Amino acid sequence: MAPIQFGILAFAYQVLDAVGPTDLLFSANKSTMETLGQYGPIDEDLISRAPEFAFHHIGVTRDAVNLGTSQMTIIPTTIVDECPELDILLVAGPYLGNFELHPKHADLIQRHVAAGKILFTNCTGASLVASTGVLDGKKATVNNVEYEWVRKRWPKVNWTREKKWIIDGNIWTGSGAIAGTDMVAHWIKENYGLDVLIQAAVTLDYEPRDSDGLFNVFPRRFASNGEKVSTHVFRHHAE
Repeated sequence: MAPIQFGILAFAYQVLDAVGPTDLLFSANKSTMETLGQYGPIDEDLISRAPEFAFHHIGVTRDAVNLGTSQMTIIPTTIVDECPELDILLVAGPYLGNFELHPKHADLIQRHVAAGKILFTNCTGASLVASTGVLDGKKATVNNVEYEWVRKRWPKVNWTREKKWIIDGNIWTGSGAIAGTDMVAHWIKENYGLDVLIQAAVTLDYEPRDSDGLFNVFPRRFASNGEKVSTHVFRHHAE
């Protein structure tokens, strides 16, 4: 099966908005699981169902991009004019509140959504996407700190903060860096199975939350007092 072509717009974004979801996806990679099999047994059927991703960091030019947080700088792996056809596009939240998308990035978003491809936004990335018009008439969420400002600036979007993430057709919006990672975890589970998600999460010592922000994604156990407790991913994996 051909790798899933996954693009991330390269501009001054909050680092965790992008690397949280993409690190989880990388951990779900078939090739990653095959490598990790040398440290402990991983079911062959699980590996056979795991996806494979090719990641593209898409700049307007190939110049280095200062991401603004963590004093991190990246070099785009491709540019808009040369980017391969994408299956999924991720728009992270900008580091600066008054940031505006470059017209080439905006055009890429519009073309991607019009083609029916999956768009992930994380945190304030939804406000950038709203500026392109593709969220008009759609239900979406955004970082709660920015919620009222965004709701007034782009009133044609059906903004909500009732959930940690919202799915409306091919557009998935997460309300914050960790919520967006949880959202991508849900996508993995729905498309490849809970066991693939658990195996990916094991490598990060990570347990995702559901869209209400609750730890209800992985199986629960009952403590001696009858209360539900989380099944630790390592223990679950070992069983």
